[in-house]
Amino acid sequence: MTSATLYLASASPRRREILQQLGLDFVALPQDIDESRLPGESPTAYVERLALAKARAALGALPDPEGALCLGSDTTVVCNGDIFEKPVDAADARRILRALSGRTHQVLTAVALAAAGTSEVLLSASAVTFRELTDAEIAAYWATGEPADKAGAYGIQGLGAIFIKGIEGSYSGIMGLPVAETVALLAQAGITVEKILEQHAGKNFGTGA
Repeated sequence: MTSATLYLASASPRRREILQQLGLDFVALPQDIDESRLPGESPTAYVERLALAKARAALGALPDPEGALCLGSDTTVVCNGDIFEKPVDAADARRILRALSGRTHQVLTAVALAAAGTSEVLLSASAVTFRELTDAEIAAYWATGEPADKAGAYGIQGLGAIFIKGIEGSYSGIMGLPVAETVALLAQAGITVEKILEQHAGKNFGTGA
């Protein structure tokens, strides 16, 4: 599609899956950066800063960044002004899920694209409403192992969907990589929607139910 090599600055299987569904060739290049929140930093500024930092770190890790496109993303969950990142243990997961129980929270995902001499970030904001959760349900969910590596201690694309009454916004953004914003950044770098769709021409996607 383009002579540039696309790198994903993430180890997230959900982000890899989304890029694979788009038919994009990429190289996973996870980056270990300090994800501490700065004093007084808003949730929006926080995720945007981390997404940019990951993308720029990946670009800086390359021996020759010319012709490379590095994609970084970060997701956080906000409820009643509190930020909920990945739980550190079972007790933390219980605290988070109890806070989300019966409420609507916001999922903020920033995606950034860095290339030689330039970088840009876009933000996706979505709302997710949970039904009331019981302590037994929370304990059983933690035992599955799914909440451990996810912001807000749940995965919408997995068993966490059991708890969700409704969403407003970007499903892929809630998963961790908003497709609309990602495609918009890639289009500016020459990987247009038309070129992405060309990769799927002639494939049989079947018919709907």
